Amino acid sequence: MKVGGAVIFQNPLNQRSDYEVYQHDLRIGDMYEPLGFDSIWSVEHHFDDYTMCPDVLQFLSYFAGRTKKAELGSMVVVLPWHKDPIRVAEQISVVDHQSNGRMLLGLGRGLARIEFDGFGVSLDESRERFVEYAQMIIEGLEKGYCEFDGKYLKQARRDIRPKPFKSFKGRTYAAAVSPESARIMARLGIGILIIPQKPWEAVAQELSEYRQIYKQVNGGEPLPTIAAGWVFCDKSADRAREMAVKYIGGYWQTALRHYEMAGEHFGKAKGYEYYQQMAKNLQGAGKDASTEYFLNLQVWGTPEMCFNKIDEIRRRVNANHFTGVFSYAGMPWEEAERNVTLFANEVMPELKKLNGVKAEAA
Repeated sequence: MKVGGAVIFQNPLNQRSDYEVYQHDLRIGDMYEPLGFDSIWSVEHHFDDYTMCPDVLQFLSYFAGRTKKAELGSMVVVLPWHKDPIRVAEQISVVDHQSNGRMLLGLGRGLARIEFDGFGVSLDESRERFVEYAQMIIEGLEKGYCEFDGKYLKQARRDIRPKPFKSFKGRTYAAAVSPESARIMARLGIGILIIPQKPWEAVAQELSEYRQIYKQVNGGEPLPTIAAGWVFCDKSADRAREMAVKYIGGYWQTALRHYEMAGEHFGKAKGYEYYQQMAKNLQGAGKDASTEYFLNLQVWGTPEMCFNKIDEIRRRVNANHFTGVFSYAGMPWEEAERNVTLFANEVMPELKKLNGVKAEAA
């Protein structure tokens, strides 16, 4: 099993300067390859303190020059926010050249109203825009040129330069939280990147449908999934629990604020019906119950507990790659350094001994 580390640049409630956050998290990123992590990831978000990486491909370009072996993953490039998606195709090709073919391409369609409003894009259009943009980019990276005539995307044929020098088949993924999104990814012929927000049992059920559609459309088996999670590893189970509540729970509160999960706007936005039900469920739960719900999806505890949780996730969703987030919610540097180092020394070697397995159907 491969193991990755993510860097997300959180500054909850602006407790530090953004400069301090960047220096802190870039140090975390620099730790990953020397500690033996197989991949380095970041995310794309805009306009507030939730996460401050507005250009994940720029981030990967930076680490392409600072690493030799680690794969470089986008978790994810949010396509509807890029009104000229041919530029995304160009940037992807540049990162792949800079890293000698080490890029793992993750795509997504986005959720937060603050970001869609900031770019002047309607939530109602996000799914259709994602499908058109993803189709053009995926095909363009294989053909070496982009061309498309769709409802939202009109692109005359133009070459991608530098030309892609190797195929992105087998290393292109998309985040899929809603069941309909999983179906779309199957039709596009790409893998699934799981950023946990719902019970793993439900994820496993939807992946079963994804695999069936994938086989029908593409033939053969889909890629194993990549699973992500928020990690807190400590020698003491009691302290791990305390810190998980503080920091993983703290992260969850920033996500609820950023995505306005208690809001009613999802019921009015086309393609976000799943989130409408999710918002209703969260509205009915208190803060403590909501935090417990999120904690149950993540990876925390002693090294043995962390290993067992990731192994459980691996078996449920047929994952061959786990990516951990180790610094978040204003965690002090010393705590983040201890977290990632303990995980790398005691959990990661055991994970790398695991072979891929077929998912246990829910």
